[in-house]
Amino acid sequence: MTDPVVERDPILDTDFIKEMARQMRALDTYGTYQGWTVEKILDPYILTKERKAEIPLIGDPDDVTISRVKAFYNAIAVLIEKECKQLAVPLVHLTHEGFGRALITVGKLVAVDRTLRDVHRFGFASLSKMKDEADKILSVALERIGEYPAVAGM
Repeated sequence: MTDPVVERDPILDTDFIKEMARQMRALDTYGTYQGWTVEKILDPYILTKERKAEIPLIGDPDDVTISRVKAFYNAIAVLIEKECKQLAVPLVHLTHEGFGRALITVGKLVAVDRTLRDVHRFGFASLSKMKDEADKILSVALERIGEYPAVAGM
């Protein structure tokens, strides 16, 4: 008896998802993710309605959650670098309550400026929704870089 062919989700072959997996593996100092699938590594980013209901409305983010937020913006910065061939520097600044900003600068240009709230509940309904959000941020950043190439150092 043979196993049914399981088709690989095409989203796993996108640059963003590959970069997210790289970023998460970079955070894994103890080798915990060794042998894990990309889906399993990125699973903490997926907040279904049930998972979100388990998280209190008010709470402080832990270090693992903060690392995931940083990995998300680091991945976007890498994709910006790939597109415009300029150094993109991410900065995530959070208070202990989980409020703050995520910035990505290219040269002297602030290409991404996102206000972060309730970081302890940071996540997406699916990998597809996460990729869509990253694509929106990336699109706006590349548009800004194109509008102000002198500021971006191009």
